[in-house]
Amino acid sequence: MACNIVRGFSLLIFLITLGTFSSFLPITTAQGFKIEEATVYDLQFAFQRNQLTSRQLVEFYHKQIQTQNPVLKGVLELNPDALSQADKADQERKAKAPGSLSPLHGIPILLKDNIATKDKLNTTAGSFALLGSVVPRDAGVVTRLRKSGAIILGKATLSEWSYYRSNAAPSGWSARGGHGKNPYNLGNPCGSSSGPAISVAANLVAVSLGSETDGSILCPSGSNSVVGIKPTVGLTSRAGVVPISPRQDTIGPICRTVSDAALVLETIAGIDINDKATIKASNYVPKGGYAQFLKKDGLRGKRLGVVRDFYGFEKGTLQHETFELHFKTLRQKGAVVLDNLKIENLDEILNDQSESFAMGFEFKLSLNSYLRDLVASPVRSLDDVIAFNKKHSKLEKLEEYGQDLMLIAQKLKGIGTLKEAVLNMSRLSHIGFEKLMITNKLDAVVAPFSFFGSILAIGGYPGVSVPAGYEKGAPFGIIFGGLKGSEPKLIEIAYSFEQATMIRKPPPVRKSKV
Repeated sequence: MACNIVRGFSLLIFLITLGTFSSFLPITTAQGFKIEEATVYDLQFAFQRNQLTSRQLVEFYHKQIQTQNPVLKGVLELNPDALSQADKADQERKAKAPGSLSPLHGIPILLKDNIATKDKLNTTAGSFALLGSVVPRDAGVVTRLRKSGAIILGKATLSEWSYYRSNAAPSGWSARGGHGKNPYNLGNPCGSSSGPAISVAANLVAVSLGSETDGSILCPSGSNSVVGIKPTVGLTSRAGVVPISPRQDTIGPICRTVSDAALVLETIAGIDINDKATIKASNYVPKGGYAQFLKKDGLRGKRLGVVRDFYGFEKGTLQHETFELHFKTLRQKGAVVLDNLKIENLDEILNDQSESFAMGFEFKLSLNSYLRDLVASPVRSLDDVIAFNKKHSKLEKLEEYGQDLMLIAQKLKGIGTLKEAVLNMSRLSHIGFEKLMITNKLDAVVAPFSFFGSILAIGGYPGVSVPAGYEKGAPFGIIFGGLKGSEPKLIEIAYSFEQATMIRKPPPVRKSKV
């Protein structure tokens, strides 16, 4: 494993080296621009006014990572070519006409470590089993990011195998990355896209990409007071992403603002010949992109449904009172809020085992396919991964947390039973969430994370999480979810809510004591 670790470009050594030239890098540039909490629009404006360069921006994030990552563990690995990419972006900006470049040009981005990059970075899903593996190509979303001129800053931590190794492992933990911490209270960051959410919240980067199968973008976004968009399944390519379920997997942005998330979604959405689902879903991509839906009056005339079964808060608690105030704000901004709605089959959905069975079966099939496609890899199948974990059980927590989910998936058989499970989930979604939306002519359902993430997951529906408040220092979010392809409406709603409330506040700086 030693040669693999060398190839992995040790984050620790990189940060020690980094400290020799950036120990006193300020939050504000000499030209008076404050980098912390800056949006993509802010950064591009600063580029244009010569108040900031992409190199300065990368150096700032390197310093932030050097300072806080030993505590937060949101970043797994840094790209050794990030500074050269920044220099290239700075040169291109000087040569091109103003306004001719992409909104993400020269902007650093962190990728969840299940998103493949064909460069010096590893793609391991947080597992030592994939350390040193060689991917055949960039993931489809990475190809689009590179074409836009974005800078790949590095890989973010995650719950190992996107939380599909063991139920016993804590959220945000992986063998390679350790246990990620919520920057607000050093508690649960939620998973599996914990690293992207931690890093964006703590200003280790401005924008990031996560993935969701069931809750893995929406939950960490809410828990870390950032914005996450879970796109309609197929709207963004999953090609080159370590899979769980092709039927439910989706790739989406995790950022600090709705506007940044919309710009990232605009960049990564669209057809990829390596992911057939994107062909059908491309019909949902609006001409002119998603930034056009960033409207302050976006709530006006929208019909929003409230399903009280999703709200498990007792009256008088801070969360209960906060959401009641949010409903009032939604109405004041022109939305029609339909309260006390019911999803008739909610209990059946929550107690049904179809998703668990289908996900395990699909994980085995899709992971085997992904591993076989690698140019080089220590493991070539789920069986190999399980054997690796057993052999190297003395590695960080491998023995303690086990691999029960993988073992269950390994034993599953019966394509016919899988088809029955998938058909059952489709039926549950059709007579449940879809019926609620269509019958009440809703633009979106508004909910806390609660069980709502699973409702959206099994049907492949989109959702947007926006900061909603803080309970004893722990953030929580509000989710707007809709039918397939409703991202334009959801962005209008989320942006209007965000601008009306402006709830997000940065966490304290978590400096390492070392």
